[in-house]
Amino acid sequence: MGERILLIEDDQQLGAQITDFLGRAGFEATWWSEGRPLQPGEAATYRLVILDLMLPGTYGMDILRQLREGSDVPVLILSARNDTADKVRALKLGADDYMTKPFWPEELVERIRARLRRPVMQRQNAVELGGLSVDLESHEVRVQGKPVELTRVEFELLAALARRPGAAVTRQWLVENVLDPEREGTERTLDVHVSRLRRKLGPGKHIETVWGIGYRLGDGEGP
Repeated sequence: MGERILLIEDDQQLGAQITDFLGRAGFEATWWSEGRPLQPGEAATYRLVILDLMLPGTYGMDILRQLREGSDVPVLILSARNDTADKVRALKLGADDYMTKPFWPEELVERIRARLRRPVMQRQNAVELGGLSVDLESHEVRVQGKPVELTRVEFELLAALARRPGAAVTRQWLVENVLDPEREGTERTLDVHVSRLRRKLGPGKHIETVWGIGYRLGDGEGP
């Protein structure tokens, strides 16, 4: 049985086509033709949600907002609205990707597969790995019990890795989700921030380079 995907789309013809295409691609698709909030624990049964914005019932943005209050399931917005403001708002509310209609079904499938290959953010207030402690709520970082002062970008970078301890996170994802795309959104700039962060964290392989992919948070021991 394939990975479960929830499709929320009111267009009957399009919904049927997407459901059929997902099935042939090896996914198990559930289709809702109108918007409604997901019940507690319901989101956990799906690996990804495809969400239209203009829905009868509950508006798509409201579904996204409610979903993000208690779940980190990846959400891909699929909408005819291509206004930049809508895209920015959806991404700020926690959407992982945004596709505009019309689209190629093959691209949709590949975007789903790409999203599912990435580690999913875990909801937790603190992460401790080796001698490193990261409090995601208070933004406090300690190494061997000693506080470490970080800039906003350095903390967001460390937090992104801390939410996926031991998992490799691509440089492209970090650039798109941590750096400011208007001012500093390049992989070279990311490498500079990583270098500065490593110096502040001190000796030990806390942030490991995964060649050809990106970075991951290690236990600080290393060979």
